Amino acid sequence: MHRATIEWQRGEGEFARKKFSRVHRWTFDGGVEVPAGASPEVVPLPWTSTAGVDPEEAFVAALSSCHLMSFLFEAANDGWVVESYVDLAEGVLKDGWVQEVVLRPEIRFAGREPSAEEVAALHARAHAGCFVARSVKTSVRVEAGPPLTPALSPLPQGEGG
Repeated sequence: MHRATIEWQRGEGEFARKKFSRVHRWTFDGGVEVPAGASPEVVPLPWTSTAGVDPEEAFVAALSSCHLMSFLFEAANDGWVVESYVDLAEGVLKDGWVQEVVLRPEIRFAGREPSAEEVAALHARAHAGCFVARSVKTSVRVEAGPPLTPALSPLPQGEGG
């Protein structure tokens, strides 16, 4: 079971006129608290805050984080040693839903580096093993440096390992 507590209070403003704060807080097991709010691209200031995480950013981060953990698992299984992994992930919100997430990981390996084909295979297996990617209809594309890996389509729900 995975749990989060989401807390919001109305505060000041004219609720019926949609002039109220969207700032709220996420609390996760272990006590981690994250300030959250609506995206300033969706709800104008002052009714949100740029200091918090918006749901769309969190969605992109969840896909990126899941891909990272799956990639590390696959790399370790193949005997590669990953020294660092930094992803500049980006989501594309269009027609009311996040249609695509582009992952742009920069990966450094210790010792011998895998070939571009081996890295692409690691990304493909990481995508197939990512629980979050298997749970959504959003297209996930990996741009892992030359050569670019192909777009990874959403997996049919319930498939994969």
